[in-house]
Amino acid sequence: MQQVRTRTRVVIMGAAGRDFHNFNMVYRDDPATEVVAFTATQIPEIAGRRYPPSLAGPHYPEGIPILPEDDMEDLCRRERVDQVIFAYSDVDHALVMHKASAALATGADFMLLGPDRTMLSAKVPVIATCAVRTGCGKSQVTRWLSRLLKGRGLRVAVIRHPMPYGDLERQAVQRFAGVADLDAAECTVEEREEYEPHLALGNVVYAGVDYAEIVALAAAESDIILWDGGNNDFPFIRPDLHIVLVDPLRAGSETTHHPGEAVLRMADIVLVAKTDSASDADIQRVTDTARRINPGARIVRGASPVQLDDPARVAGKRVLVVEDGPTVTHGGMPYGAGYVAATRAQAASLVDPRPAAAPEITAVYAQYPHIGPVLPAVGYHPAQLRALQETINAVSADVVVAATPCDLTALIHIDKPVVRARYEFAEAGEPRLGSLIEAFLKTRG
Repeated sequence: MQQVRTRTRVVIMGAAGRDFHNFNMVYRDDPATEVVAFTATQIPEIAGRRYPPSLAGPHYPEGIPILPEDDMEDLCRRERVDQVIFAYSDVDHALVMHKASAALATGADFMLLGPDRTMLSAKVPVIATCAVRTGCGKSQVTRWLSRLLKGRGLRVAVIRHPMPYGDLERQAVQRFAGVADLDAAECTVEEREEYEPHLALGNVVYAGVDYAEIVALAAAESDIILWDGGNNDFPFIRPDLHIVLVDPLRAGSETTHHPGEAVLRMADIVLVAKTDSASDADIQRVTDTARRINPGARIVRGASPVQLDDPARVAGKRVLVVEDGPTVTHGGMPYGAGYVAATRAQAASLVDPRPAAAPEITAVYAQYPHIGPVLPAVGYHPAQLRALQETINAVSADVVVAATPCDLTALIHIDKPVVRARYEFAEAGEPRLGSLIEAFLKTRG
């Protein structure tokens, strides 16, 4: 007699972020569902661990295994999986459907969970900053918003899209008020890139794994919450005002990647970013697309001026450019602000780091062959951070231009002079983003 199955068996495909949140919101307390496993990609050394019992809840006393995404089809067949839930971001639409095809071929359903099932509510107003691709400049805008709001006397909390790359139980709820908090939490380069600039402004940053607890903590300590989005995902909190960036340096990508197109369709304000470095034709192209996709959204423009701390140290020199990691990896950019800054400062040459790359860095270039003659600042784990240091020091260059938002010299020893490239948001044209924020604040009393 065939055994009757009483629970729907589920696999969640993720990258240590959206996947855990979707589980917490939809499946953790559902007795009718059994999450067999998470699968992991994009982030090194996530697979092979377990989602801990303290976060998984009473239905999962042994936690939940996190397995490589490459094992997904065998896993579905072996465990007789009923549903596969896709739960990570900044992947092109075709790749999502390839993953769907693989899941369907095993007999399982393939699903995406939407905002209504996965968004939390906050007791204070929420402004969310999201984008159609990684590397559009979300964090610059969030920092600019924090200065504007604090200038109006408001207590501001910044909640960051999750980056739980270490001990998940320890990282369940994180509150960062100073650099010492980052050190205590053993934050990776990627985490520091996002948190350090906020801390320099005096912002308190919240992040972690259990966002119901995180939102409650942040709301208790603030008058308004800023959601600082990750990749091109939509917010974990229901926004009262939703700002979405489009990038004219990647014109056309507004509708090619998941869930960026959905995010664009959800926007209250579409911000055309980087107008100081893009062509008029590409600015118009992304503007036209935004109007077609989301005719009800207000459209504003912004710039991302890049400044070198000491341009004279770069002029005429052989330069190694270290870029913000996610922008030039899964963000799809061949280079970023560091390349632009070094070129404008009239560097004699930009040294390609590939010939000197350590094996861990060579693997990054192999995974992302579009990257130009720049070095992505990767450091998801200690071995990768050591490989970054080894590569920088092995490159024959006069100076390093570091465009990562964190201070690399505080994390690794670099045997060359380092000049930091910094970039912030600036308003451009009319209507101005500030005027729309002021109007929003008036409607909120």
